[in-house]
Amino acid sequence: MYNYKELKILFKIIQDVSSLELEEVLKKIVTIVSKLTQADSCFIYILERNSRELILRASKNPHNTLLKRITMKMGEGITGWVAAQKKPVAISENAYLDPRFKFFKSLPEDKYEAFLSIPIINKAGVVGVINIQHKKKHIYSKEKLQLLVSIGTIVGSAVENAMLVEESLELKDALETRKYLDKAKGILMKKLKLSEDKAYKKIRSQSMNSNKSIREIAEAIIVSQQFFQ
Repeated sequence: MYNYKELKILFKIIQDVSSLELEEVLKKIVTIVSKLTQADSCFIYILERNSRELILRASKNPHNTLLKRITMKMGEGITGWVAAQKKPVAISENAYLDPRFKFFKSLPEDKYEAFLSIPIINKAGVVGVINIQHKKKHIYSKEKLQLLVSIGTIVGSAVENAMLVEESLELKDALETRKYLDKAKGILMKKLKLSEDKAYKKIRSQSMNSNKSIREIAEAIIVSQQFFQ
């Protein structure tokens, strides 16, 4: 059973993570969990539907260049083990000596002593993992562990809903990009007498050379065509 203070925390979390933006939901979870545990580090990995990989999507400490780039398979590292087993792992010291621990040279947090990993779960299963770390030895009490496990369950549906919205927006953006690309290819094919394949390669080459997206290049081609009509 939860005491009054814990119930207030859980109720506040339900209110705070109601956003449909995945990035905003994860930021709020990181803030709440970090404050609750006085953590030196907090990571959130999200389980990607298609690849079934855990992808780093949020961090208390600034790691903007690493977000969406660090990944782990189910069962890999402590994080992957927690996701696969749907069970928390709490290590009070020397976490990096655990045989399941996976090192990333780009993460200084790998040297931290204490490590707590909590699954984010909804009715369908695991959707992610919350990792909490402390630089020095830190004992996670049974009561605090129970509360954090409950948080992992409570936020599961909010994370899942936000993921669905993100996927929907990404699909819409992909369809829009395809529409612009097809129109831009048609313009190049007509103006420069190119095949469809060569028109696409020309757009892709310009995208790589200018460090702009294919959609930006396609839109520029369309605008320039309209300007000279």
